[in-house]
Amino acid sequence: MSLESAVLKKLGQGAPEWLCRRREHAWNVYKNTPLPTTQSEEWRYTDLSQIVDLESLKFLLPGDVDLNGSLPEILEGVLNENRTASGSSFLVDGLTTNIDSEASLSAQGVIFTSLRSAVEDYSDLLEEHLAVEALPPEKGKFEALNAAFWTDGVLLYVPRGVNIKLPFRTVNYLSHAGSAVCTRTLIIAEAGSQVSYVEEIISEDFDEITLASSSLEVIAKEGAQVQFVSIQQSGHGVFCQSAQRTLAHRDSILNTLNVGLGGSVSRVDLNSQLLGSGAKSDMLGIYFGDQNQCFDHNTSQDHVASNSGSDLLYKGALDGSSRAAFRGIIRVHPGAQGTDAYQTNRNLLLSDNARADSLPNLEIEADDVKCSHGATIGQLDKEALFYLLSRGLSRQQAERLVVLGFLGDVMSRLPLGDVVDEVTQAIEQKLLTHA
Repeated sequence: MSLESAVLKKLGQGAPEWLCRRREHAWNVYKNTPLPTTQSEEWRYTDLSQIVDLESLKFLLPGDVDLNGSLPEILEGVLNENRTASGSSFLVDGLTTNIDSEASLSAQGVIFTSLRSAVEDYSDLLEEHLAVEALPPEKGKFEALNAAFWTDGVLLYVPRGVNIKLPFRTVNYLSHAGSAVCTRTLIIAEAGSQVSYVEEIISEDFDEITLASSSLEVIAKEGAQVQFVSIQQSGHGVFCQSAQRTLAHRDSILNTLNVGLGGSVSRVDLNSQLLGSGAKSDMLGIYFGDQNQCFDHNTSQDHVASNSGSDLLYKGALDGSSRAAFRGIIRVHPGAQGTDAYQTNRNLLLSDNARADSLPNLEIEADDVKCSHGATIGQLDKEALFYLLSRGLSRQQAERLVVLGFLGDVMSRLPLGDVVDEVTQAIEQKLLTHA
């Protein structure tokens, strides 16, 4: 790839030596890691050779995007919406354009800033945590690419014992067809703290493939509570690739919700590490596909410590020629006695041409555990549909109600009420558009 020296040089301008070395290392890992193929179990249902040619993409860098002093209309709309938040940030093509947070939180030591700014202002914190313990480049081809070429993102740091009720929010907007954008998010919640974070990915439709690569690292220290929500509503032509890794230490609660509605292809690799006794993690997911959309989820629940718990529930509705693949594994490491882990994937097919593949797995190396997994793939409930039709609803209205009911129990487990409303509205809007 001819862009190596130019990109790394530009990204390294003014950066500390440790970061330049880390980017160069990630690039070397990338070059020596083959592109995954369908021969790999983890990529069996997603043929990257038919989706993206990394060498043909233009990687957007600082200075490549000129907003002429104004935000895109779609972002202006988001800015004008009444969304309660402790802080908000907006990224356009991988670069932060606006970021702010409540002054009272800053006074308590809370850090909410762009990753580019954090390189200068909080270098020690990034050197200790960024692309090291949670998501190093060795995790995979795209993880290495992101670690080498990330342009910006968010650092959220919550000091010990600080309890933040309203979520922080980030909107990532893509505007350039045929481009590649790499962003990262690092969340560190110290002992006894509490925080929620919501990110949205949006774009227009594109006539050529566009890569949105994101990496998420969440570290929840002893007794911390963290909730992470991702709402993916990008346009046609976008390949959304997201690598997420969460580290839950003793007695912490670390919950995630991934909502997939947009894009042509969406790939989420989510790994939850239960590292301390008493740690718990709920892993929730919703996806709704139509036309020829593809949603590919690869999850793992790693129970390293004893007496930890995890519960995964991913549900999707598929229409048109859309398809979904779910691959999940619960790993109980030696000595992780008292593990309580569950994994469920359910799919609702609304069309004869839609397809879902589900592969849940268990890998248990302890003898005192409670673990189970399950998967279902079914058609629209004809009795429920008939009942709604008999009550005077049109078929489209009845289908919308059935889909919302099918997906609703996932959102009922998320205690962020306004975010639940936001996700529900997004699903309803897609149902209306789909109808």
